[in-house]
Amino acid sequence: MAYRCEICDKHTVHGNNVSHSHKKTKRVWKPNIQRVRARIDGRTKRIYVCTRCLRSGRVERAI
Repeated sequence: MAYRCEICDKHTVHGNNVSHSHKKTKRVWKPNIQRVRARIDGRTKRIYVCTRCLRSGRVERAI
């Protein structure tokens, strides 16, 4: 599974979990990526898109 949006280039981000005692452990935030059939330059193509781009209408879904 690709963890990068092909429209806005949103991708995996790394950081730390921080407990109440301020211990730090590594963690990862992954975007909600969906594989959709979209209209690109008048043609139907399967691409990986984040749900923010789908919801905001930055991608025209193919039927």
